[in-house]
Amino acid sequence: MTLRGFRLTDVPFVASIVAEALHEHYDPSLYASLGAEWPDGFLLAADSHEVPVGFLLGVNQVEHEARVLMFAVERGHRTQGVGTLLMSTFFDRCRARGFRRITLEVRVSNATAIRFYTRYRFSVVDLLRSYYSDGENGYQMARDLS
Repeated sequence: MTLRGFRLTDVPFVASIVAEALHEHYDPSLYASLGAEWPDGFLLAADSHEVPVGFLLGVNQVEHEARVLMFAVERGHRTQGVGTLLMSTFFDRCRARGFRRITLEVRVSNATAIRFYTRYRFSVVDLLRSYYSDGENGYQMARDLS
């Protein structure tokens, strides 16, 4: 497993992971435009053939704060440390930029992700009603970087 930055050729793989893991469908140009804003915040985990199997797309929309906009690992690569590698590296990059806080959103039904985020000291700070495109509620979670 290698960790690298996002490339335009990764869009079909990332879009497939998003559809399967996050149950969302976005215009493919979104990934390139968001990745261009903070290239070091768009991390990809790739297999030995350089095919993306997981990613974390972070953005910086609020001063001193990073937001995990999208984070997913392909089903066949879960529980193998891919998510841990992505999240730990993202934390390091956030600290290097002087961020003080990280936020993210998660479906209320995604107990596995909520447990994962809780291990990283994220806690629920708000309920987001009908947040997702299918009407499901979400939680906003946050943690300080200290």
